[in-house]
Amino acid sequence: MSERRLLLVHAHPDDESLTTGGTIARYAAEGAEVHVLTCTLGEEGEVIGERWAQLRVAAADQLGGFRIGELQAALSRLGAQPPRFLLGAGHFRDSGMAGTKAAANPRAFVNADRDAAIAAVVAVIRELRPQVVVTYDAVGGYGHPDHIRAHEITAAAVEAAGTTRYPDCGEPWEVAKLYWTVTEASALEYGICRIGEIPEGWRLPEPGELPSVPDADVTTAIDVRGVLDAKRAALEAHATQVAVAPGGAEYMLSNRIVRPLLGVEHFVLARGLLGERDETGRECDLFAGVGEDAG
Repeated sequence: MSERRLLLVHAHPDDESLTTGGTIARYAAEGAEVHVLTCTLGEEGEVIGERWAQLRVAAADQLGGFRIGELQAALSRLGAQPPRFLLGAGHFRDSGMAGTKAAANPRAFVNADRDAAIAAVVAVIRELRPQVVVTYDAVGGYGHPDHIRAHEITAAAVEAAGTTRYPDCGEPWEVAKLYWTVTEASALEYGICRIGEIPEGWRLPEPGELPSVPDADVTTAIDVRGVLDAKRAALEAHATQVAVAPGGAEYMLSNRIVRPLLGVEHFVLARGLLGERDETGRECDLFAGVGEDAG
């Protein structure tokens, strides 16, 4: 077992690459054991292009199974461990957006028994024994119900994992640090301003259209410039959901909005103590301050 172990809890296949792909690749390359726990198969996702369009819910409803393969490929390209799904692949279904038919499905992640879902995350934490866990902030980044649910369940599981609650889920394990993955406002703005020519049919975002947090909220900045090729390759693996621009400096999702591929990924420390900080007052390492003898 590696001395450094990182667990990321994401809602759908591709979320891991979009917001934390560089971080996954960097720590994997540095020898850390990196695991991604995905809560749903992303069945309700829109599909880019015509090649796989018939996999959508309104047609064959086979997108979720297909996205397992995309996730497997993406994690392999990032150097992470094979994918894990909360209570098994397909146990929870993508909830779609609030108020949709998908959200009313009894199997939708938003309708999951909260205590059972927390216990399942606790079991994973106690099995893997990560010092650091990453998930979304309280608004789920951009407000998707599954992201918010992942935030709620992961935060509760991290608190419970080091206690005697859920005695059937393994031996207690205290997570040293819990982070929210976020996008810094100024970094996003700078990246957008540097976008030049974009493919036909893509469009630039309107002011405030892409989610971000104030710079002052960010506690930790991870330089991922050295692993951008791996992140780019992971995004390309999610071909039903992501299109990477020629040259690889930008990408888009099904809404056709172009987004810059940023060389720094940002986080907010939610639990634990800040470690060594640079001249900007931010950590440069998710494991900063975590004891070298953590077992």
